[in-house]
Amino acid sequence: MFYEAAPAKINLALHITGRRHDGFHDLESLVVFAEVSDELEAVPGAKDSLRVTGPFARALGNGDTNLVLRAVAAFRCRWPEHVAGGLLIELKKNLPVAAGLGGGSADAAAALRLMASLGEGAIAEPELVALAAGLGADVPACLLSKPCEVRGVGEQVSALDAFPTCHVVLINPLLPVITAEVFRRLQSHDNDPLPPLPQPLTRPAQLGIWLAETRNDLEPPAIALVPVIGDLIARIAKTQGCMLARMSGSGATVFGLFGSSALAHQAAHDLRATFPAYWVAAAPVILPG
Repeated sequence: MFYEAAPAKINLALHITGRRHDGFHDLESLVVFAEVSDELEAVPGAKDSLRVTGPFARALGNGDTNLVLRAVAAFRCRWPEHVAGGLLIELKKNLPVAAGLGGGSADAAAALRLMASLGEGAIAEPELVALAAGLGADVPACLLSKPCEVRGVGEQVSALDAFPTCHVVLINPLLPVITAEVFRRLQSHDNDPLPPLPQPLTRPAQLGIWLAETRNDLEPPAIALVPVIGDLIARIAKTQGCMLARMSGSGATVFGLFGSSALAHQAAHDLRATFPAYWVAAAPVILPG
């Protein structure tokens, strides 16, 4: 059996810096990934096929439009001899759908990493990144699944050499947010870029000071659509040890950033007790290396 995890993507900061003539937006984002993930398992088969299981399976389809199968098909088209024979793939959907956590992009990136690992010989990283960009704006960053700065429409990914040890608490009210609708309600499309990151970025205090000068420009329109997002941000911000509470991506997942594993898990425990119908997770941030 072959296995690949698809970690949750978190936008610690997300600035929308311009709107292109094609309607897409330029952005600058500090992105990290948490050790909570969807999971891909594969065994040899007569042809490529996909079965979706897990707590959020019902929200996804398993047909040819699923990003996992699209990624596999794109990989085979680009490198037809790399993986012989078909794959029976099971996607365990552990993360909420349309939640601002990368979701389908993380799954597609995991499928690309899986395919690249199965054949003999290495796939050139720039070529794999180029293929990932054709599948979706978030897929190149998810291909890396480590702390990185992201620019352009998501295709410009710069890995960080260092990042402080920290932990996140994630909470999602299980209300999907349509990204296109969030962008439609965006008031300003030409905002300030991110400030320069400290070099090297090694201490949680450095990160907290830097993040205080940043924002998620998609947060106000998302809160207008789903007001509970604002309530959750305010709730987590009051939690002991929380360095930052903010929405990830286009929502509706809210995260709290903590320097302590114990405080993060205590916060998650308290949130589950207060919001038993919501999805809650606590996990360390995946570090460079």
